[in-house]
Amino acid sequence: MKEFIQYLPKVELHLHIEGTLEPELMLKLAKRNNIHIPFKSIAEAKDAYNFHNLQSFLDIYFQGAEVLINEQDFFELTWAYLLRCKDDNVLHTEVFFDPQTHTERGICFDTVVNGIHRALIKGTTELGISSKLIMCFLRHLDEESAFKTLAQAQSHKDKIIGVGLDSTEIGHPAGKFERVFIQAIEQGFLTVAHAGEEGPASNIHDALNLLKVTRIDHGVRCSEDEALIKHLVTERIPLTVCPLSNIKLKVFNSMEQHNIVTLLRKGVCVTINSDDPAYFGGYMTDNFFAVTNAHSMNKTEIAQFSLNAIYASFISDSKKEQLRIVIQKYLDVHQ
Repeated sequence: MKEFIQYLPKVELHLHIEGTLEPELMLKLAKRNNIHIPFKSIAEAKDAYNFHNLQSFLDIYFQGAEVLINEQDFFELTWAYLLRCKDDNVLHTEVFFDPQTHTERGICFDTVVNGIHRALIKGTTELGISSKLIMCFLRHLDEESAFKTLAQAQSHKDKIIGVGLDSTEIGHPAGKFERVFIQAIEQGFLTVAHAGEEGPASNIHDALNLLKVTRIDHGVRCSEDEALIKHLVTERIPLTVCPLSNIKLKVFNSMEQHNIVTLLRKGVCVTINSDDPAYFGGYMTDNFFAVTNAHSMNKTEIAQFSLNAIYASFISDSKKEQLRIVIQKYLDVHQ
């Protein structure tokens, strides 16, 4: 089973590129850019990655991002992630980035997106990994900042396919950004949003009804509302679930308590993703291992996570069919 999971073709839909900043690269960039960080060694940085909630994670997440200054920094960050994708047999990835994390500290929007995009193009040509780029608004900032960020994205619509909403869920309802998302949709952007992670199931309703999103990031609190689960199944609304992240941030106390397999068996279009893998202890294969070690699953069920991710992705129907064939052939050979 371990070998089956290792080589299973995968698709990742919930990945914050800033959350792939490994301690080694953080220290390298801090030295290169002459940025002070409170860690003198890789071990010290790793010791700091012990969180008790989402906010304590976000504090160190934003601190780490301080070392990202130049286009080359964002290129190297993204390229390092893509090399991990290659190791995990990720065939397609849809990458989040948080422009406000950088523009708020004086980094040009163009610098951020061009560095990431250059690496994604190289990933397609040299590694065979297709990708899409999604810009997230920080929900702890105000609507005006989100509108400004949306305006900055206009000259990069050839690179950015969609908009999302992340950062702390508590105290920052989806309705705060309803007008921003309406405008983004009018401009042709696809939409996703974090909801139902630290916040209640009602936040998922709000993301669907107010922001008109096509898929929900996290969404595990849907279990609080059976009617919502039925709606997710009937309408085939995907959830991009991040198992190791959920344990690290205490959404669940243990992987055995996680509801992803229950939701899968109820027919919800759940997918496995790594979220912020440098901080949460695992990339895609690690997340698959964590789920299957805690829950008894057969190979068909495990492969369904990849099939669900293909369905939920923002690629063309023809590309989806190509990937489905790859998964089915792999499953047929390894049953």
